[in-house]
Amino acid sequence: MSETEPGTIVLYVVLIILAIVLVVALVKAVRVVPQATALIVERLGRYSKTFEPGLHLLVPFVDRIRAGVDLREQVVSFAPQPVITSDNLVVSIDTVIYFQVTEPKSAVYEIANYITGIEQLTVTTLRNVVGSMDLEQTLTSRDQINGQLRGVLDEATGRWGVRVNRVELKSIDPPASVQGAMEQQMRAERDRRATILTAEGVKQSQILTAEGEKQSQILRAEGNAQAAILTAEGEARAILQVFDAIHQGDADPKLLAYQYLQMLPQIANGTASKLWVVPTEFTAALGSIAQGFGGVPGTPGIPTPPSDDEGAGAQRVRPSLGETALTDPGEALAEARRQAEAATADATSAGTRSGAPFDPSAERGQRPAGGPPTPPSAAPQPRPLGGEPDEPQQ
Repeated sequence: MSETEPGTIVLYVVLIILAIVLVVALVKAVRVVPQATALIVERLGRYSKTFEPGLHLLVPFVDRIRAGVDLREQVVSFAPQPVITSDNLVVSIDTVIYFQVTEPKSAVYEIANYITGIEQLTVTTLRNVVGSMDLEQTLTSRDQINGQLRGVLDEATGRWGVRVNRVELKSIDPPASVQGAMEQQMRAERDRRATILTAEGVKQSQILTAEGEKQSQILRAEGNAQAAILTAEGEARAILQVFDAIHQGDADPKLLAYQYLQMLPQIANGTASKLWVVPTEFTAALGSIAQGFGGVPGTPGIPTPPSDDEGAGAQRVRPSLGETALTDPGEALAEARRQAEAATADATSAGTRSGAPFDPSAERGQRPAGGPPTPPSAAPQPRPLGGEPDEPQQ
């Protein structure tokens, strides 16, 4: 094999180099752009075009890729920034920005680093907005602060090809001393509410207790009134039954006179008894006793035997009482009042006929309540025991 000439070797080397350059140029000339990404192409140092997602060809050694821009929405959280409120309190505010690049050319050529620009613009705008509020407004006006920040940032970043979608305040941290004061205030407010609720509960309990006592007293008073009415009605019926039993038994004057004599020792039985009250019927009782032992009728002090008509009238007895039945309390009360008035009138007339001296105080006690006063009359003098009545003076 003959020796290769030097010119042939150089030719081979040049061809190999050209092949390598051609392969590299072809590789660099073909570009595949992924989804949600844009490529900025410069030709000879000037902006040429923007490659959208897909397959693209570049002119080798003439066109070059300046930058790739992500078109997806991005979330950036900035470090907490100290902000002074209108009441001279320093609060630390942490913000989160949601933005999206809408024009890749402007995002590359209008600003060197749009993320840094958005951060600084957010800090300055946040200080302007929060500086016009006090601490309480800052803590309770998150939505208002977010809206103002978004409006200012969206207007400023529009020429950068960036759209700010949302601005959120992640945290607002007041100083530690202010946090302690706020906790004490909230604790005092909760204690005040608890005290108010406890007082309301005690008030309602006392009202319900008083209402229950009132109703129980009303019911107890109604029961006592009905019991008193029924007791009075029972006593009245018992008196009527005793009265009917006496008349049905047809007690003679001898028995009544004997009962008078039995009651006299009981009347006199008393260590403080200084005065004996002898009723006017006592003479009639003694007359009955004398008649029982053979006295002559018509003698002063001895009663005259009843006639046939009177005997027939005495034999007439009242019909027995039927079975008692409880009546309405109102009707029983009215009936009791009527019976009391009738008994008072009977007692007044009996006291007048008894021959006792007139006593205005006793007369006032015997007069029915609300009745007109009775004019005083000449009190009859008591007649002597067994004597004749006084002759009227001429």
